[in-house]
Amino acid sequence: MGGFADFEQHDALALAALVRQGKVGPAALLEAAIERVETRNGQVNAVVLRCYDHARRAIAAGLPDGPFRGVPYLLKDLTASLAGVRMTRGSRFFADAPPPAADSEHVRRLKQAGLVIFGRTNTCELGLSLTCEPQLHGPTRNPWDPARISGGSSGGAAAAVGARMLPMAHATDGFGSIRAPAACCGIVGLKPTRARNTFAPYAGEGLGGCSAEHAVTLSVRDSAGLLDATAGPGAGDPYAAPPPARPFLEEVGADPGRLRIAWTAAAPNGAPVDSACLRVLHETADLCAGLGHQVEEADPEVDAAAVVPTFLTLAAANTVVNLASHPTAGRSPRQDEVERVTWATGEMGKLIGAADYVRATQAAHRLGRQMAAFHARHHVLLTPGLATLPPRLGWLDMMMEDVEEYWRRVFAFSPFTVCFNLTGQPALVLPLGQAEGLPVAVQLVAPYGGEATLLRLAAQLEAARPWREARPALAG
Repeated sequence: MGGFADFEQHDALALAALVRQGKVGPAALLEAAIERVETRNGQVNAVVLRCYDHARRAIAAGLPDGPFRGVPYLLKDLTASLAGVRMTRGSRFFADAPPPAADSEHVRRLKQAGLVIFGRTNTCELGLSLTCEPQLHGPTRNPWDPARISGGSSGGAAAAVGARMLPMAHATDGFGSIRAPAACCGIVGLKPTRARNTFAPYAGEGLGGCSAEHAVTLSVRDSAGLLDATAGPGAGDPYAAPPPARPFLEEVGADPGRLRIAWTAAAPNGAPVDSACLRVLHETADLCAGLGHQVEEADPEVDAAAVVPTFLTLAAANTVVNLASHPTAGRSPRQDEVERVTWATGEMGKLIGAADYVRATQAAHRLGRQMAAFHARHHVLLTPGLATLPPRLGWLDMMMEDVEEYWRRVFAFSPFTVCFNLTGQPALVLPLGQAEGLPVAVQLVAPYGGEATLLRLAAQLEAARPWREARPALAG
Protein backbone atom coordinates (compact mmCIF):
# COMPACT_ATOMS: atom_id res chain seq x y z
CA MET A 1 0.00 0.00 0.00
CA GLY A 2 1.06 3.56 -0.63
CA GLY A 3 1.13 6.43 1.83
CA PHE A 4 2.57 5.69 5.26
CA ALA A 5 3.59 2.06 4.72
CA ASP A 6 4.22 1.30 8.40
CA PHE A 7 0.72 2.40 9.47
CA GLU A 8 -0.33 -1.07 10.66
CA GLN A 9 2.83 -1.64 12.68
CA HIS A 10 1.77 0.89 15.30
CA ASP A 11 -1.00 1.33 17.80
CA ALA A 12 -2.70 4.73 18.13
CA LEU A 13 -0.36 6.12 20.78
CA ALA A 14 2.66 5.14 18.67
CA LEU A 15 1.17 6.87 15.63
CA ALA A 16 0.58 10.00 17.70
CA ALA A 17 4.20 9.86 18.91
CA LEU A 18 5.41 9.77 15.30
CA VAL A 19 3.29 12.85 14.56
CA ARG A 20 4.76 14.69 17.56
CA GLN A 21 8.27 13.77 16.42
CA GLY A 22 7.59 15.09 12.92
CA LYS A 23 8.19 11.70 11.33
CA VAL A 24 4.74 11.58 9.71
CA GLY A 25 1.91 14.08 9.31
CA PRO A 26 -1.79 13.73 10.13
CA ALA A 27 -2.69 13.93 6.43
CA ALA A 28 -0.48 10.93 5.62
CA LEU A 29 -2.05 8.89 8.44
CA LEU A 30 -5.53 9.80 7.25
CA GLU A 31 -4.77 8.77 3.67
CA ALA A 32 -3.27 5.49 4.93
CA ALA A 33 -6.47 4.74 6.84
CA ILE A 34 -8.69 5.76 3.91
CA GLU A 35 -6.71 3.50 1.57
CA ARG A 36 -7.26 0.55 3.89
CA VAL A 37 -10.98 1.27 4.16
CA GLU A 38 -11.26 1.48 0.39
CA THR A 39 -9.38 -1.79 -0.23
CA ARG A 40 -10.77 -3.88 2.66
CA ASN A 41 -14.21 -2.58 3.50
CA GLY A 42 -15.83 -4.39 0.58
CA GLN A 43 -14.97 -7.68 2.25
CA VAL A 44 -16.39 -6.85 5.68
CA ASN A 45 -18.81 -3.87 5.30
CA ALA A 46 -17.57 -2.16 8.45
CA VAL A 47 -17.70 1.50 7.34
CA VAL A 48 -21.12 2.76 6.23
CA LEU A 49 -20.53 6.51 6.03
CA ARG A 50 -17.40 8.14 4.66
CA CYS A 51 -16.51 11.62 5.93
CA TYR A 52 -13.15 11.98 4.23
CA ASP A 53 -13.51 15.65 3.29
CA HIS A 54 -14.71 16.43 6.82
CA ALA A 55 -11.47 14.88 8.13
CA ARG A 56 -9.27 16.70 5.60
CA ARG A 57 -10.85 20.02 6.56
CA ALA A 58 -10.23 19.32 10.25
CA ILE A 59 -6.53 18.69 9.54
CA ALA A 60 -6.27 21.80 7.37
CA ALA A 61 -7.87 23.90 10.11
CA GLY A 62 -5.30 22.72 12.65
CA LEU A 63 -5.70 19.90 15.16
CA PRO A 64 -5.61 20.34 18.94
CA ASP A 65 -2.36 19.24 20.55
CA GLY A 66 -3.91 16.26 22.32
CA PRO A 67 -2.49 12.81 23.13
CA PHE A 68 -3.83 11.31 19.89
CA ARG A 69 -3.11 14.24 17.57
CA GLY A 70 -3.39 13.13 13.95
CA VAL A 71 -4.68 9.60 14.57
CA PRO A 72 -7.62 8.58 12.31
CA TYR A 73 -10.82 7.56 14.12
CA LEU A 74 -14.23 6.16 13.22
CA LEU A 75 -17.49 6.80 15.09
CA LYS A 76 -20.16 4.16 15.55
CA ASP A 77 -23.45 4.99 13.82
CA LEU A 78 -25.13 5.25 17.24
CA THR A 79 -25.00 7.72 20.18
CA ALA A 80 -21.92 9.67 18.99
CA SER A 81 -23.41 12.93 17.73
CA LEU A 82 -21.16 14.76 15.26
CA ALA A 83 -22.38 18.21 14.25
CA GLY A 84 -23.62 18.31 10.67
CA VAL A 85 -23.07 14.58 10.03
CA ARG A 86 -26.04 12.24 9.87
CA MET A 87 -26.50 9.27 12.17
CA THR A 88 -28.90 6.52 11.06
CA ARG A 89 -28.77 4.35 14.22
CA GLY A 90 -28.72 1.36 11.86
CA SER A 91 -32.41 1.88 11.13
CA ARG A 92 -34.44 2.54 8.01
CA PHE A 93 -36.84 4.61 10.11
CA PHE A 94 -34.10 6.93 11.39
CA ALA A 95 -32.12 7.06 8.13
CA ASP A 96 -33.70 10.40 7.15
CA ALA A 97 -33.20 12.05 10.53
CA PRO A 98 -31.47 15.43 10.20
CA PRO A 99 -27.85 15.65 11.39
CA PRO A 100 -27.35 16.86 14.96
CA ALA A 101 -26.59 20.54 15.34
CA ALA A 102 -23.88 20.01 17.95
CA ASP A 103 -21.27 17.45 18.94
CA SER A 104 -21.92 15.29 21.96
CA GLU A 105 -19.54 15.96 24.83
CA HIS A 106 -17.82 12.62 24.17
CA VAL A 107 -17.17 13.57 20.55
CA ARG A 108 -15.94 17.01 21.63
CA ARG A 109 -13.40 15.32 23.89
CA LEU A 110 -12.35 12.94 21.10
CA LYS A 111 -11.68 15.94 18.88
CA GLN A 112 -9.84 17.73 21.69
CA ALA A 113 -7.59 14.66 21.98
CA GLY A 114 -6.52 15.33 18.40
CA LEU A 115 -8.34 12.43 16.77
CA VAL A 116 -9.33 12.82 13.12
CA ILE A 117 -12.89 11.55 12.57
CA PHE A 118 -13.33 10.28 9.02
CA GLY A 119 -16.43 8.05 8.99
CA ARG A 120 -19.07 6.01 10.74
CA THR A 121 -19.17 2.26 11.35
CA ASN A 122 -22.06 -0.15 10.96
CA THR A 123 -24.33 -1.10 13.84
CA CYS A 124 -27.53 -3.09 14.28
CA GLU A 125 -30.86 -1.28 14.54
CA LEU A 126 -30.89 0.83 17.74
CA GLY A 127 -28.08 -1.34 19.13
CA LEU A 128 -30.47 -4.18 19.93
CA SER A 129 -28.25 -7.10 18.95
CA LEU A 130 -24.89 -8.72 19.51
CA THR A 131 -24.46 -9.06 15.77
CA CYS A 132 -24.32 -6.33 13.15
CA GLU A 133 -26.75 -7.24 10.35
CA PRO A 134 -29.08 -4.28 9.82
CA GLN A 135 -31.53 -4.22 6.94
CA LEU A 136 -30.44 -0.66 6.18
CA HIS A 137 -26.74 -1.21 5.57
CA GLY A 138 -26.40 -4.98 5.29
CA PRO A 139 -24.29 -7.32 7.44
CA THR A 140 -20.80 -6.64 8.73
CA ARG A 141 -18.63 -9.72 8.28
CA ASN A 142 -15.97 -11.09 10.59
CA PRO A 143 -12.51 -10.31 9.14
CA TRP A 144 -11.29 -13.74 10.28
CA ASP A 145 -14.14 -15.58 8.50
CA PRO A 146 -16.55 -13.61 6.29
CA ALA A 147 -19.27 -16.22 6.80
CA ARG A 148 -19.42 -15.40 10.52
CA ILE A 149 -20.63 -12.45 12.55
CA SER A 150 -18.35 -9.67 13.69
CA GLY A 151 -20.35 -9.28 16.89
CA GLY A 152 -22.51 -6.34 17.80
CA SER A 153 -23.71 -3.82 18.24
CA SER A 154 -20.26 -2.29 17.66
CA GLY A 155 -19.60 -4.85 14.95
CA GLY A 156 -18.52 -2.33 12.33
CA ALA A 157 -16.00 -0.79 14.72
CA ALA A 158 -14.53 -4.17 15.69
CA ALA A 159 -14.34 -5.41 12.10
CA ALA A 160 -12.57 -2.22 11.03
CA VAL A 161 -9.97 -2.50 13.78
CA GLY A 162 -9.71 -6.26 13.41
CA ALA A 163 -9.06 -5.82 9.67
CA ARG A 164 -6.33 -3.28 10.58
CA MET A 165 -8.02 -0.37 8.83
CA LEU A 166 -7.09 1.69 11.91
CA PRO A 167 -5.86 0.96 15.46
CA MET A 168 -8.98 1.92 17.43
CA ALA A 169 -12.59 2.98 16.90
CA HIS A 170 -15.53 4.30 18.90
CA ALA A 171 -17.91 1.73 20.40
CA THR A 172 -20.71 1.43 22.95
CA ASP A 173 -21.83 -1.39 25.23
CA GLY A 174 -25.36 -1.92 26.60
CA PHE A 175 -25.27 -5.69 27.13
CA GLY A 176 -21.94 -6.69 25.61
CA SER A 177 -21.74 -4.47 22.53
CA ILE A 178 -18.07 -3.52 23.01
CA ARG A 179 -16.91 -6.84 24.43
CA ALA A 180 -18.73 -9.31 22.14
CA PRO A 181 -17.45 -7.78 18.87
CA ALA A 182 -13.95 -7.32 20.32
CA ALA A 183 -13.99 -11.02 21.25
CA CYS A 184 -15.23 -11.99 17.78
CA CYS A 185 -12.61 -9.91 15.97
CA GLY A 186 -9.56 -10.55 18.15
CA ILE A 187 -9.01 -7.12 19.73
CA VAL A 188 -9.30 -5.35 23.10
CA GLY A 189 -12.72 -4.27 24.33
CA LEU A 190 -13.15 -2.35 27.59
CA LYS A 191 -16.57 -1.44 28.95
CA PRO A 192 -15.76 1.25 31.53
CA THR A 193 -17.47 1.79 34.85
CA ARG A 194 -20.98 3.24 34.61
CA ALA A 195 -20.76 7.03 34.09
CA ARG A 196 -17.00 6.98 33.55
CA ASN A 197 -17.75 8.58 30.17
CA THR A 198 -20.56 11.11 29.97
CA PHE A 199 -23.61 10.97 27.71
CA ALA A 200 -23.96 14.78 27.88
CA PRO A 201 -25.70 16.75 26.63
CA TYR A 202 -28.20 14.45 24.93
CA ALA A 203 -28.85 11.93 27.74
CA GLY A 204 -28.15 11.30 31.41
CA GLU A 205 -27.70 7.56 30.94
CA GLY A 206 -28.38 4.88 28.36
CA LEU A 207 -30.59 1.79 28.72
CA GLY A 208 -31.42 2.48 32.33
CA GLY A 209 -27.74 2.79 33.26
CA CYS A 210 -26.65 -0.33 31.37
CA SER A 211 -24.95 1.44 28.47
CA ALA A 212 -21.36 2.70 28.37
CA GLU A 213 -19.40 4.50 25.66
CA HIS A 214 -15.74 3.88 24.84
CA ALA A 215 -13.83 2.04 22.10
CA VAL A 216 -12.34 -1.14 20.68
CA THR A 217 -8.55 -1.08 20.32
CA LEU A 218 -5.53 -3.08 19.23
CA SER A 219 -3.65 -2.51 22.49
CA VAL A 220 -4.43 -2.21 26.18
CA ARG A 221 -2.53 1.06 26.43
CA ASP A 222 -4.61 2.69 23.68
CA SER A 223 -7.77 1.87 25.62
CA ALA A 224 -6.27 3.36 28.78
CA GLY A 225 -4.96 6.48 27.06
CA LEU A 226 -8.24 7.11 25.29
CA LEU A 227 -10.16 6.75 28.55
CA ASP A 228 -7.91 9.41 30.09
CA ALA A 229 -8.89 11.71 27.23
CA THR A 230 -12.65 11.20 27.50
CA ALA A 231 -13.44 10.32 31.13
CA GLY A 232 -15.15 12.61 33.58
CA PRO A 233 -18.66 13.94 34.20
CA GLY A 234 -20.44 16.35 31.91
CA ALA A 235 -22.46 19.33 33.03
CA GLY A 236 -25.68 18.21 34.69
CA ASP A 237 -24.89 14.49 34.76
CA PRO A 238 -27.13 12.59 37.22
CA TYR A 239 -24.13 10.76 38.72
CA ALA A 240 -20.40 10.21 38.12
CA ALA A 241 -17.95 7.34 38.43
CA PRO A 242 -15.38 7.45 41.24
CA PRO A 243 -12.39 9.50 40.05
CA PRO A 244 -9.21 7.52 39.34
CA ALA A 245 -6.21 7.86 41.63
CA ARG A 246 -3.97 8.71 38.66
CA PRO A 247 -4.13 8.59 34.85
CA PHE A 248 -5.25 5.22 33.50
CA LEU A 249 -2.28 5.11 31.12
CA GLU A 250 0.04 5.03 34.12
CA GLU A 251 -1.56 1.74 35.19
CA VAL A 252 -0.36 0.04 31.99
CA GLY A 253 2.91 -1.65 32.92
CA ALA A 254 2.47 -0.92 36.62
CA ASP A 255 2.95 -3.87 38.97
CA PRO A 256 -0.51 -5.25 39.82
CA GLY A 257 0.83 -6.94 42.93
CA ARG A 258 -0.38 -10.40 43.89
CA LEU A 259 -4.03 -10.30 42.95
CA ARG A 260 -6.74 -12.59 44.26
CA ILE A 261 -8.30 -13.82 41.02
CA ALA A 262 -11.42 -15.95 40.77
CA TRP A 263 -12.58 -17.72 37.65
CA THR A 264 -15.91 -19.21 36.70
CA ALA A 265 -17.23 -21.03 33.67
CA ALA A 266 -20.81 -21.02 34.95
CA ALA A 267 -23.02 -18.74 32.87
CA PRO A 268 -25.69 -16.90 34.90
CA ASN A 269 -28.42 -18.26 32.62
CA GLY A 270 -27.01 -21.78 32.57
CA ALA A 271 -25.97 -21.60 28.91
CA PRO A 272 -23.48 -24.28 27.84
CA VAL A 273 -19.95 -23.12 27.03
CA ASP A 274 -17.96 -24.40 24.04
CA SER A 275 -14.85 -26.42 24.79
CA ALA A 276 -12.59 -23.88 23.06
CA CYS A 277 -13.89 -21.07 25.28
CA LEU A 278 -13.35 -23.22 28.37
CA ARG A 279 -9.83 -24.17 27.26
CA VAL A 280 -8.74 -20.55 26.82
CA LEU A 281 -10.31 -19.62 30.17
CA HIS A 282 -8.37 -22.40 31.92
CA GLU A 283 -5.16 -21.43 30.10
CA THR A 284 -5.61 -17.85 31.25
CA ALA A 285 -6.22 -18.90 34.85
CA ASP A 286 -3.03 -20.97 34.72
CA LEU A 287 -1.17 -18.03 33.17
CA CYS A 288 -2.33 -15.77 36.00
CA ALA A 289 -1.12 -18.29 38.55
CA GLY A 290 2.22 -18.48 36.73
CA LEU A 291 2.48 -14.69 36.97
CA GLY A 292 2.26 -14.99 40.75
CA HIS A 293 -1.40 -14.32 41.39
CA GLN A 294 -3.61 -16.29 43.77
CA VAL A 295 -6.13 -18.05 41.53
CA GLU A 296 -9.14 -20.16 42.45
CA GLU A 297 -12.44 -21.24 40.97
CA ALA A 298 -15.28 -19.29 42.58
CA ASP A 299 -18.74 -18.58 41.22
CA PRO A 300 -20.22 -15.26 42.38
CA GLU A 301 -23.21 -15.68 44.68
CA VAL A 302 -25.69 -13.52 42.82
CA ASP A 303 -29.33 -13.77 41.84
CA ALA A 304 -28.32 -15.26 38.50
CA ALA A 305 -31.86 -16.07 37.38
CA ALA A 306 -32.73 -12.35 37.54
CA VAL A 307 -30.00 -11.18 35.15
CA VAL A 308 -31.60 -11.66 31.73
CA PRO A 309 -35.22 -10.82 32.76
CA THR A 310 -34.01 -7.65 34.49
CA PHE A 311 -32.10 -6.53 31.43
CA LEU A 312 -34.98 -7.29 29.09
CA THR A 313 -37.37 -5.23 31.20
CA LEU A 314 -35.05 -2.23 31.08
CA ALA A 315 -34.25 -2.71 27.39
CA ALA A 316 -37.84 -3.20 26.26
CA ALA A 317 -39.12 -0.12 28.11
CA ASN A 318 -36.26 1.96 26.74
CA THR A 319 -37.01 0.69 23.23
CA VAL A 320 -40.49 2.22 23.44
CA VAL A 321 -38.90 5.60 24.18
CA ASN A 322 -36.15 5.20 21.58
CA LEU A 323 -38.64 4.36 18.85
CA ALA A 324 -40.48 7.60 19.61
CA SER A 325 -37.32 9.72 19.41
CA HIS A 326 -37.15 10.55 15.70
CA PRO A 327 -36.39 14.29 15.81
CA THR A 328 -38.75 15.26 12.97
CA ALA A 329 -41.18 12.39 12.30
CA GLY A 330 -43.39 13.34 15.21
CA ARG A 331 -44.50 9.73 15.65
CA SER A 332 -43.31 6.23 16.40
CA PRO A 333 -42.62 3.95 13.43
CA ARG A 334 -45.16 1.67 11.86
CA GLN A 335 -44.49 -2.05 12.08
CA ASP A 336 -43.09 -2.26 8.55
CA GLU A 337 -40.62 0.59 9.15
CA VAL A 338 -38.40 -1.25 11.64
CA GLU A 339 -37.03 -4.75 11.98
CA ARG A 340 -39.21 -7.41 13.56
CA VAL A 341 -37.19 -7.84 16.77
CA THR A 342 -37.10 -4.07 17.27
CA TRP A 343 -40.87 -3.87 16.84
CA ALA A 344 -41.55 -6.88 19.05
CA THR A 345 -39.22 -5.65 21.78
CA GLY A 346 -41.01 -2.31 21.72
CA GLU A 347 -44.35 -4.11 21.99
CA MET A 348 -42.97 -5.99 25.01
CA GLY A 349 -42.02 -2.63 26.48
CA LYS A 350 -45.57 -1.32 26.21
CA LEU A 351 -46.68 -4.06 28.60
CA ILE A 352 -44.18 -3.05 31.27
CA GLY A 353 -45.65 -0.94 34.05
CA ALA A 354 -43.94 1.74 36.10
CA ALA A 355 -43.67 -0.60 39.10
CA ASP A 356 -42.11 -3.30 36.90
CA TYR A 357 -39.45 -0.84 35.80
CA VAL A 358 -38.68 0.17 39.38
CA ARG A 359 -38.41 -3.49 40.39
CA ALA A 360 -35.98 -4.10 37.54
CA THR A 361 -33.88 -1.14 38.64
CA GLN A 362 -33.88 -2.47 42.19
CA ALA A 363 -32.87 -5.92 40.92
CA ALA A 364 -29.94 -4.40 39.06
CA HIS A 365 -28.86 -2.58 42.20
CA ARG A 366 -29.16 -5.80 44.18
CA LEU A 367 -26.86 -7.56 41.70
CA GLY A 368 -24.40 -4.72 42.17
CA ARG A 369 -24.41 -5.21 45.95
CA GLN A 370 -23.93 -8.96 45.52
CA MET A 371 -20.97 -8.48 43.19
CA ALA A 372 -19.45 -5.93 45.56
CA ALA A 373 -19.54 -8.58 48.31
CA PHE A 374 -17.82 -11.04 45.95
CA HIS A 375 -15.09 -8.52 45.14
CA ALA A 376 -14.40 -8.00 48.83
CA ARG A 377 -12.72 -11.42 48.53
CA HIS A 378 -11.51 -11.32 44.92
CA HIS A 379 -9.83 -8.45 43.08
CA VAL A 380 -10.73 -9.79 39.61
CA LEU A 381 -13.17 -12.28 38.14
CA LEU A 382 -12.28 -14.19 34.96
CA THR A 383 -15.01 -15.61 32.70
CA PRO A 384 -15.12 -16.74 29.09
CA GLY A 385 -15.57 -13.76 26.78
CA LEU A 386 -18.31 -15.60 24.89
CA ALA A 387 -19.96 -19.01 25.28
CA THR A 388 -19.45 -19.95 21.61
CA LEU A 389 -17.27 -19.11 18.65
CA PRO A 390 -18.80 -16.40 16.44
CA PRO A 391 -21.89 -17.96 14.83
CA ARG A 392 -22.65 -17.79 11.14
CA LEU A 393 -24.43 -14.76 9.75
CA GLY A 394 -28.19 -15.07 9.95
CA TRP A 395 -28.39 -16.98 13.24
CA LEU A 396 -29.05 -13.83 15.32
CA ASP A 397 -31.51 -12.43 12.82
CA MET A 398 -33.46 -9.34 13.87
CA MET A 399 -36.04 -10.25 11.24
CA MET A 400 -36.98 -13.38 13.22
CA GLU A 401 -40.68 -13.74 14.02
CA ASP A 402 -40.04 -15.29 17.45
CA VAL A 403 -38.64 -12.52 19.66
CA GLU A 404 -38.28 -14.81 22.68
CA GLU A 405 -36.15 -17.24 20.64
CA TYR A 406 -34.11 -14.31 19.37
CA TRP A 407 -33.23 -13.12 22.86
CA ARG A 408 -32.58 -16.71 23.97
CA ARG A 409 -29.99 -17.00 21.19
CA VAL A 410 -28.39 -13.66 22.12
CA PHE A 411 -27.73 -14.83 25.65
CA ALA A 412 -26.74 -18.35 24.61
CA PHE A 413 -23.97 -16.71 22.56
CA SER A 414 -22.96 -14.09 25.15
CA PRO A 415 -24.21 -14.98 28.63
CA PHE A 416 -21.25 -13.50 30.54
CA THR A 417 -21.41 -9.85 29.52
CA VAL A 418 -24.84 -8.47 30.43
CA CYS A 419 -24.59 -8.89 34.21
CA PHE A 420 -21.87 -6.24 34.37
CA ASN A 421 -23.96 -3.76 32.44
CA LEU A 422 -26.56 -4.13 35.17
CA THR A 423 -23.98 -3.77 37.97
CA GLY A 424 -22.06 -1.00 36.23
CA GLN A 425 -18.68 -2.65 36.78
CA PRO A 426 -15.76 -2.29 34.37
CA ALA A 427 -15.15 -5.38 32.26
CA LEU A 428 -12.62 -6.05 29.55
CA VAL A 429 -12.05 -8.79 26.97
CA LEU A 430 -8.66 -9.89 25.67
CA PRO A 431 -8.03 -12.21 22.68
CA LEU A 432 -5.83 -14.68 24.56
CA GLY A 433 -6.45 -17.78 22.41
CA GLN A 434 -7.54 -19.19 19.07
CA ALA A 435 -9.68 -22.06 17.80
CA GLU A 436 -10.60 -23.03 14.25
CA GLY A 437 -8.68 -20.04 12.95
CA LEU A 438 -10.78 -17.64 15.05
CA PRO A 439 -9.84 -15.56 18.10
CA VAL A 440 -11.10 -16.65 21.51
CA ALA A 441 -11.35 -14.14 24.34
CA VAL A 442 -11.42 -14.09 28.11
CA GLN A 443 -13.30 -11.47 30.13
CA LEU A 444 -11.75 -9.71 33.12
CA VAL A 445 -14.11 -8.03 35.60
CA ALA A 446 -13.15 -5.65 38.42
CA PRO A 447 -15.15 -3.90 41.17
CA TYR A 448 -17.10 -0.73 40.41
CA GLY A 449 -14.58 2.00 39.64
CA GLY A 450 -11.76 -0.53 39.34
CA GLU A 451 -10.39 0.11 35.84
CA ALA A 452 -6.89 0.55 37.28
CA THR A 453 -6.76 -3.07 38.44
CA LEU A 454 -8.15 -4.30 35.11
CA LEU A 455 -5.61 -2.35 33.09
CA ARG A 456 -2.67 -3.50 35.19
CA LEU A 457 -3.62 -7.16 34.83
CA ALA A 458 -4.61 -6.81 31.17
CA ALA A 459 -1.25 -5.23 30.30
CA GLN A 460 0.54 -8.03 32.14
CA LEU A 461 -1.40 -10.66 30.18
CA GLU A 462 -0.83 -8.76 26.91
CA ALA A 463 2.92 -8.85 27.52
CA ALA A 464 2.84 -12.55 28.37
CA ARG A 465 0.58 -13.55 25.45
CA PRO A 466 0.92 -10.87 22.74
CA TRP A 467 -1.77 -11.01 20.08
CA ARG A 468 -1.20 -8.09 17.71
CA GLU A 469 0.90 -10.09 15.25
CA ALA A 470 -2.00 -12.52 14.76
CA ARG A 471 -4.15 -10.99 12.08
CA PRO A 472 -6.81 -12.07 9.60
CA ALA A 473 -5.74 -12.92 6.08
CA LEU A 474 -7.40 -9.85 4.53
CA ALA A 475 -5.11 -7.65 6.65
CA GLY A 476 -2.05 -9.28 5.09
